[in-house]
Amino acid sequence: MYKRLSAVMFPLTALLLIGALVWGYQENQEKNAILIKAENQYQRAFHDLSYHVERLHGELGNTLAVNSASNGMHRKGLVNVWRMTSEAQNEINQLPLTLLPFSKTEEFLSKISNFSYKAGIRDFAKKPLTEGELNNLKALYKNSGEISKELQDVQNKAIASRLRWMDVETALATENKAEDNSIIDGFKSVDKRVEGYPELDWGPSVASIYDKRSVKMLGGTPVSVEDIKRKAIKFANAGSNAKVDVKENGKNTEWPSYTATVSGSNNKQTISMDFTKNGGLLISYYDNREVGPAKVSIEEAVTKAEQFLKKKGYPHMTAVSADRYDNIGNLTFVTNQNDVLIYPEKMTIRMGLDTGSTIGFEASEYVNEHKDNRKIPKPKLTLAEAKKFLNSDFKERYHRMAWIKNEDSVEVLTYEFGGEVNGTQYRIYLNADDGIEESVEEIRASSGSEKK
Repeated sequence: MYKRLSAVMFPLTALLLIGALVWGYQENQEKNAILIKAENQYQRAFHDLSYHVERLHGELGNTLAVNSASNGMHRKGLVNVWRMTSEAQNEINQLPLTLLPFSKTEEFLSKISNFSYKAGIRDFAKKPLTEGELNNLKALYKNSGEISKELQDVQNKAIASRLRWMDVETALATENKAEDNSIIDGFKSVDKRVEGYPELDWGPSVASIYDKRSVKMLGGTPVSVEDIKRKAIKFANAGSNAKVDVKENGKNTEWPSYTATVSGSNNKQTISMDFTKNGGLLISYYDNREVGPAKVSIEEAVTKAEQFLKKKGYPHMTAVSADRYDNIGNLTFVTNQNDVLIYPEKMTIRMGLDTGSTIGFEASEYVNEHKDNRKIPKPKLTLAEAKKFLNSDFKERYHRMAWIKNEDSVEVLTYEFGGEVNGTQYRIYLNADDGIEESVEEIRASSGSEKK
C-alpha cells in the first residue's frame, strides 16, 4: 500500500515542485522586466529634463541676443521658452520625486512658463517687452544656466557611479538612507539654490495665479462665538428658541472661520452657515431640507432669489445666469453698480423649486472682491462703435455693461454681448475703450434659461 501511494505521490510532488520553480522563475523574470522598463523610463525622463533645461537656457539667451525692438524674434523666443519649460515640467512629473523637496524648482519653472506664455501671445506692436520684462529675462537666463549646470553634474555623477533611479525610490521610502544618494542630494541642492533666488516682478497676470488669497486680508475686527450665534439666528430667521452650535475652523491659520449649525425645535431640519472670523461675513449657507417636486418656474425662482438677497442685505444684485437641475435652480448673481455688472463680486444661490425658497448660498468670491462704490470710468466707445468689432455673423440677443477681470487679472470695463454664431451661444466681452476681445465664453445648453 505504501509503495503504491509513494509511486503516485512522488511524481506528483516532483511535478508540483518543478511547476512552482518554473512559476517562480517566470514571476522573477516578469518582475525584472518591469523594473528594467521603469528604470529606463526614469533614465530617459531625467536625461530629457537635463536637455530641455539646457535648451531653455539657450532660448532665453537667443531672446536677449536680438535687438530690443525685434518683436518677431522676441515672440518666437518666448514661445520656445514656454515650450521648453512645459517639456521640463512634464519630465519632472515622470520622476519619483513626490517625497523629495523639489517644490521651489517646480514653482520656478511654472512661473517661467506662465510668464513666457502671457508675454508671447500678446500684440508686441502695441505692447512690446518692457524694461522690467527684459530684466526678468536676464535674471532667468542666469538662473537657468546655474540650474542646467547642477543637473548636468547630477547626471555625470549618476553615470560615473552607475546609480539607478529605482534606488532613489528605495532611498526616498527609507529616510535613514536618503542622505546617501547622490541623485537625491543633487536635486535638493538645485531646490535650495532656486529658493535663494530673489523674487521677480512677474506682472499681475502671472502673480495672480500664485497669490494666496487669505481671509486675514479682508481686515475687520475678529468676532466672537456669541456674535456668530446672533448673526446665524438672524440670517436663518430661526427665532430665539433655536439651538446654535458654533465651531471654529483653521485657528491660527490664514483661513480662520466659524461654522454655525442652527437646529429647529424638532431637530429634524438644520441650517449650516460659514462666517469669516474677521468681520463675521457670511461665506456660505446650506439648508438640508428635502426638496419636493418642482412647482415654481426658473423665472419665478429668480424673482424670489432677488427678494431673498434684498431682505438679507444685498440690495443691488442682478442675476446673470439661471440653470435648472431636477428640482433645484442654480442662480448666479453679481453686483449691479449704476447699470454696470461687477462680475468679480459674484455669488451663487440654490433655490428649491418646490416652494421657491433658498436652500443654498455661496458668496466667497463676493466676500473677497466686494468694494463699496468702485470707480468705474466712462466708456470711450459708444455701443454702436463697439458693435462694429463683433463678428458679422454674430446674432446679438442682448447687451450690457460689465466690469470684469481680464486674462492679465486687470479689472476693465467692457461691453458684454450675448448671442449666437455657428449655432452656438456665446458671451463676448469687448473692451469699452478699444474694442479688443477681453473674454469669450461659450454658453452650454441646460434645462434652465439664461437671465438677460
